[in-house]
Amino acid sequence: MKEHQYQPQEAGLRPENANRARMLISCPDKPGIVAAVSQFLYEQGANIIQSDQYTMDPEGGMFFIRIEFDLQDLEQRLPSLQEDFTRVSDRFSMRWSIFRASRRKRMAVFVSKEDHCLLELLWQWQAGDLDAEISMVVSNHNDMRGLVESFGIPYHHIPVTPDTKAEAERQQLELTAGKVDLVVLARYMQIISPKFIERFPNRIINIHHSFLPAFVGGKPYQQAYNRGVKLIGATAHYVTEELDGGPIIEQDVQRVSHRENVNDLKRIGRHIERTVLARAIKWHVEDRLLVYQNKTVAFV
Repeated sequence: MKEHQYQPQEAGLRPENANRARMLISCPDKPGIVAAVSQFLYEQGANIIQSDQYTMDPEGGMFFIRIEFDLQDLEQRLPSLQEDFTRVSDRFSMRWSIFRASRRKRMAVFVSKEDHCLLELLWQWQAGDLDAEISMVVSNHNDMRGLVESFGIPYHHIPVTPDTKAEAERQQLELTAGKVDLVVLARYMQIISPKFIERFPNRIINIHHSFLPAFVGGKPYQQAYNRGVKLIGATAHYVTEELDGGPIIEQDVQRVSHRENVNDLKRIGRHIERTVLARAIKWHVEDRLLVYQNKTVAFV
């Protein structure tokens, strides 16, 4: 089963990777999968650059594979390659996608008042370490307009109140329609509606400032302090309708003690949050993630 892919605009093309593609596959495990895919690519004249695979259980479990390959004249040949691959995919009941490595994914970054996660993404983007386009920053506050616009990135202020939340989301969906491949919630302190999530399935990444599943919801550092934890962490995950319950992409922790108060925990946590979120986004835009049920397989 081929999945429709949202491709970035031509402005995001990288000529140096014009002939490189990435294939992500998930299917029930059985003998011959790797051989069949490799043989198909060989017959197409492709050169496999990297291949990673994982099985949940060789006897009846799910099998996952990521293959990166070069193919001359990829852009012209990709439609016929996708059509021909159905012979292999149908045989193994595959869910599969092909991405052109030359096409940068377009991101919309949603923020509120905390700037540390946004700053990390802006720095990495400016340095060329984040292989994506930051198409826009959307915020329910106007505080960071000057910062964002200094990077040459459009800033959209859409206030949100309990009475205007539905209208605000309508504006956000209109703003991002056809212009965004990924939405990043970089400490955006609003709950996303099912309608919005439906528009971006497995394409909304949130950073939650605790080591999930501990301390779900609001004020997790206060919850952690009240509980007297010795480790605090952060979790990047895909957003689903279950609050802070979507597939986990990346996590990290740091040891703390009784000496740290709530503000200390927040200060320590900011560093964890920004690095965890940046790693999760990097893996997504490099097509290193496969979602199965409520888990991710990360080929990193």
